[in-house]
Amino acid sequence: MTAGTEAPLAGRTALVSGGGSGLGRAVTRALLSDGARVVITGRDERRLRETAAALGPAVTYRVCDVSRPSEVAALARSLADEEISVLVNNAGIAGPVAPLTEISAEDWDEVFGVNVRGVFLMCRAFLPPMTGRGTGDVINIASVSGKRPLLRRTPYCASKMAVIGLTTTLAGEVGPLGVTVNSLSPGPVSGPRMERNFRLEAERTGGSSAEAEAAFVARSALGRMVTEEEVGAAVRAMLRMPGLCGADIDLSAGMVAR
Repeated sequence: MTAGTEAPLAGRTALVSGGGSGLGRAVTRALLSDGARVVITGRDERRLRETAAALGPAVTYRVCDVSRPSEVAALARSLADEEISVLVNNAGIAGPVAPLTEISAEDWDEVFGVNVRGVFLMCRAFLPPMTGRGTGDVINIASVSGKRPLLRRTPYCASKMAVIGLTTTLAGEVGPLGVTVNSLSPGPVSGPRMERNFRLEAERTGGSSAEAEAAFVARSALGRMVTEEEVGAAVRAMLRMPGLCGADIDLSAGMVAR
């Protein structure tokens, strides 16, 4: 990292999972603004293709389901000639909104497959070249939901707590080899996913989506949710902090204060 330069990521290539939309697209834009080349991955080829076309020639894409070992291995082989020095594990799914007793084992396993196993598989595939070179940065996108109650969302909350635990332990393993590993825990991010949650909450309570949203953001010090652009900016900031390793950063507009 070369903090304070015009393009601190110039000459570096980043790999962003779940990069075709939402937070992944915002993170990709932020990395591009700091001079990186970016490879985005995801399961939806159409979204990946559209994002790459919209963001320009410094973005390429590969289709990959990060929960599948064979697809992650194929991804690593396809990028063998790329020097991936920044890995952002962003791919994740929200999972069911229901009491634990009504959640199927299949739904539970799907959430952990993407949100936790995917981080494990991507780190396992792309860390060896970084540790071999003695440099690299990994940022895992977790969530404040891994650190506070969020009723009827046990698979998601448990998976994000697992990501934080993976991050802190992995940092101790590869930090001595020159690679930083950190996690970013956004609070609720305004966009389609939260709109879905407010709609489901309104159906459960008999109120409106607007009322569900107002009650939710009232718990935030800033009285709002964070934005996708703010998450991208936080990733940029973390990569400009060379002493940051094994940390989990809250970005919640004051929803969580520790």
